[in-house]
Amino acid sequence: MTMQTDVLLTQPLGTSNTFKTQSGAVLGGCRIKAIYGTAAAAAGTVVLYDGSDTSGKPIGTISTPAAATQGTYYLLLPGEGILARTGVYAALTNVDSAMLIYG
Repeated sequence: MTMQTDVLLTQPLGTSNTFKTQSGAVLGGCRIKAIYGTAAAAAGTVVLYDGSDTSGKPIGTISTPAAATQGTYYLLLPGEGILARTGVYAALTNVDSAMLIYG
């Protein structure tokens, strides 16, 4: 059995922005396999869009824990993950950071 694709990590986002590869290039089309990040002091959300800003198609909303003392959040996506055809933009609200595991 062979791997379908390599699994990679984006740079962490601390503010609403497009995700970038580890080398700093804007992330293009991909399949999101999981989402990992650190919570802020209040409950928050990570809203993902297919594209480079909020005018793209919304592809997921993740609610984060209600307290920074809960530390991190992690969402493993089933099957082939979520397909983002052109890139991934994240609108962060009350979230310290967000990172994608993608392939």
